[in-house]
Amino acid sequence: GNILTVIFKDTVNINIKEIRKMSESGWKTPFWPEGVPHTVTDYKFPVFKFLDDSAKNYPNNTFTLFNGAERTFAKVKDTADRIATYLHNNGIKKGDKVAIFLPNLPHFPEILFGILKAGGVAVNCNPIYTPSELNYQLNDSEAKMVFCMDHPQFYPNAVKAIEGTKVSTIIVCNIKSYLPPFKGILGSLLGKIPKANKIQSGHIMYDDIVKATSPNPPSVDIDPEKDTAVILYTGGTTGLPKGAELTHTNFTYNVIAVSDYARLIHGEGKPPEMPYKGDFHSFLGVLPWYHSFGITTALLFSTALGAKLICVPDPRAGNPPFTEVLKIVQQYKPTFMPAVPTIFIAFTNHTLLDRFDLSSIMACFSGGAPLPPEVCQRFEEKTGAIIFEGYGLTETSPILTANPTFRETRKIGSIGFPIPGTDIKILNIDDATQEMPQGEEGEIAACGPQIMKGYWNRPDADEEVFVNLNGKRYFLTGDIGKIDDDGYIFITDRKKDLILVGGFNAYPREIEDILYTNPKVELAAVVGVPNEKSGEMVKAFIKLKEGTSATEDEIKAFCKENLAGYKRPRVIEFRDEIPVSNIGKVLRRVLRDEAREVNK
Repeated sequence: GNILTVIFKDTVNINIKEIRKMSESGWKTPFWPEGVPHTVTDYKFPVFKFLDDSAKNYPNNTFTLFNGAERTFAKVKDTADRIATYLHNNGIKKGDKVAIFLPNLPHFPEILFGILKAGGVAVNCNPIYTPSELNYQLNDSEAKMVFCMDHPQFYPNAVKAIEGTKVSTIIVCNIKSYLPPFKGILGSLLGKIPKANKIQSGHIMYDDIVKATSPNPPSVDIDPEKDTAVILYTGGTTGLPKGAELTHTNFTYNVIAVSDYARLIHGEGKPPEMPYKGDFHSFLGVLPWYHSFGITTALLFSTALGAKLICVPDPRAGNPPFTEVLKIVQQYKPTFMPAVPTIFIAFTNHTLLDRFDLSSIMACFSGGAPLPPEVCQRFEEKTGAIIFEGYGLTETSPILTANPTFRETRKIGSIGFPIPGTDIKILNIDDATQEMPQGEEGEIAACGPQIMKGYWNRPDADEEVFVNLNGKRYFLTGDIGKIDDDGYIFITDRKKDLILVGGFNAYPREIEDILYTNPKVELAAVVGVPNEKSGEMVKAFIKLKEGTSATEDEIKAFCKENLAGYKRPRVIEFRDEIPVSNIGKVLRRVLRDEAREVNK
């Protein structure tokens, strides 16, 4: 699952007594945030209404910011309308799939909204995937067109990826026209602007389409609750990737529900809704927009708020890595930073961190994996920020739960309460029709307007993840969790990551959290490997912090002090790098497969 973490600073104290009233409806807890509704209304509209409304209300506000070049909401809407017109004129009908192979460039929102305005379905793909991985997604989704970057690697990969697919057109996006004029000229002279060696005949340049097409998008009848807006492919941890079909209202509900739930300013009377619509706010686009967490918490949130979106195509850029993104934070002063735990770890361990001013950031969203308490604590100490956690998955658009955004009522390590309009149940791991008593562990199941329509062309996969309870459809997350006496939800681990040691359940998350408390450990991953005596044993992969050294015996001694016998890693393997997914999630599956291969 993907964890949502919101980091807030300078919140004003609230009166605990006033919120200790048990909720009369909705989630049962004495700590439900004051003023937050239990249900959400007025979210049933097409996703592109966010753009149209902000272009109407804040036409001259900067929407995208890329290398110093700004584009207003009015300009982005105009370009999106032109793209929609082009797609319509070139045979894209309602429900047709159009793929986007782009990093976080300013073209991305224009293309996404253009596809949706034409009635199409955006298939967001990771541009650094191999041609065979992209080819699988194009074939599976039946995509008809592809937008890709003019780039010496991405474009040739796209050309290979469309072989044997239904794709008839590749539209190539060059960044030169999206740079400040001086940078564009200079970049061309110095050869610094990436571009492919040669564009094949029949492939079309994005800028040419925009210039040649008028902004007259077709009128398409969209049913926002039923019509798919985006297909996002899940990581494929259990076989080939599956395409999660996310409807317009999956996204619009998610944005509005989180806006209702978050209280960024606390004070007397009813807390205000998410404040400062308009250009007071800016979002750091450091999470990839081809991923559900990035598209919702950065791209769509900034669109809905009329806020600035800072495009960061490569957060790892710089020497040492992540230096460029620290420079961007200092220069452009984002107020929101959706990111992943590996980025927070990279920030807190960055050798030059103290040279940068990160004080503009009001809130950070951490997604893709649990944020270890030790990392959370270090980040708070270094930035003065406060961290609030939550939870979601690709299939849930993605946000399901979040901690209250108040100092006094957050529980570190908890994922909080379901956001308004969402229900969570803890079900028996072996029998999903049975609900577990409060306080006992089971599989987390969710019901709400953000839950996907289903997996594209995979009714068999839908049967595995959906269960009907009391006439409602619940999504089985595959995560193990529990609800405590105060109504806070806690994740224990992934169902499939459980390690069975001599009949005892060992949870990788718990062991990793302990390893993170060792001052020498930068990244840790724990997996189960076969063992003749106990069935399975625990193996830990560790990346040490730069400039430190440790022995296997030293780490084992540390674990002996902090973990019960069956939880202790029997094998420690030090790695220079630990494999992570493109959104920063540690790939336990890869490590588990490697470890089991070695054990054969």
